[in-house]
Amino acid sequence: MKDLFERPSGGESAILVSVDFGESDYQESLEELRQLSLSAGLAVQGTIEGKRSTPDAKLFIGSGKADELLQAMRAAESNIAVFNHDLTPSQQRNLERLLQARVVDRTGLILDIFSQRAQTHEGKLQVELAQLEHLSTRLVRGWTHLERQKGGIGVRGGPGETQLELDRRMLRVRVKQLREKLLKLKSQRGMQRRARKRSNVMTVSLVGYTNAGKSTIFNRLTKANIYAADQLFATLDTTTHKIYIEGCGQVVLSDTVGFIKHLPHALVEAFGATLEEAAQADLLLHIVDTASSNRDEQIAQVNKVLQEIGAAKVPQILVHNQIDRAGLEPALARDECGRISTLHVSAKTGEGMDLLRLAMAEHYQYLQKQSTEESAYA
Repeated sequence: MKDLFERPSGGESAILVSVDFGESDYQESLEELRQLSLSAGLAVQGTIEGKRSTPDAKLFIGSGKADELLQAMRAAESNIAVFNHDLTPSQQRNLERLLQARVVDRTGLILDIFSQRAQTHEGKLQVELAQLEHLSTRLVRGWTHLERQKGGIGVRGGPGETQLELDRRMLRVRVKQLREKLLKLKSQRGMQRRARKRSNVMTVSLVGYTNAGKSTIFNRLTKANIYAADQLFATLDTTTHKIYIEGCGQVVLSDTVGFIKHLPHALVEAFGATLEEAAQADLLLHIVDTASSNRDEQIAQVNKVLQEIGAAKVPQILVHNQIDRAGLEPALARDECGRISTLHVSAKTGEGMDLLRLAMAEHYQYLQKQSTEESAYA
């Protein structure tokens, strides 16, 4: 798949740009931008910060900060500016003309990471769809050849059709094709889920903030070897394995893409089919980095995305991971109904994994009891 957000030739040096509009989570958002940039393979040379009440209509950061950014990029010999915000197409074009360098906004950066990490056929289709929809509003960015008229018929466009109009029409056709392919894959996955339901197999999805340790826990439980690293969006594609849990037999376990603050809505929509695994699961294991100082905000952000994808009512167990870093011991807590609601574990050392298996077994038994009671009332 072509990388629509290709990196500039001549290096990966970048300057970060962040504006404080008075948000309470400003510093956390800026740190997250640094981590995203590192995950994208950029070498961060510095950060330009400022305070504003509203974005500047032309340059987002204003002419003074734009000049400061230009000087910083020249001094650091950087050829890319990464903004911790979403830019309008005109703001992005104006900045690139002034800086004579590549400008990437937050959505573009996340899309770039996704394009690097997608491995499965469906994952690549989803990333391409999100990229094309993001690109469609930015077709005029410095492309002077788009201003020329094109003649011809058929695929080359009608008389007097501009290259820009032709490119937009080609994008619309490709987006339609991608949506149709993803819809077919969604239908196939729906049939697989119905088959699992008929076979009385419990489905469990791992959800959580990116870099909370979902993939490491998945590897611990399944003895699989999917990629896990200390970086944002280390894994992108949903991975599903069957495991045996004493007390409930076969369980289908899925590892989903991690969530993040200000996750672009276009990405949530593009990955809707994959995230359906979470919405259709019998149980969610909400993985939390217990050593993170922002864990409460991260939990809230994950729950917000779960609400968006229709998974808010799926039973959830909060799994506080990385207790080895926080100096805690394995533990569990139960809710008012006596069911396990919270766990403290370490995927790295394996501590508490027995409690995680116990929690899944108890939930399976609860589902069986519930099903029996529903059958009796029917």
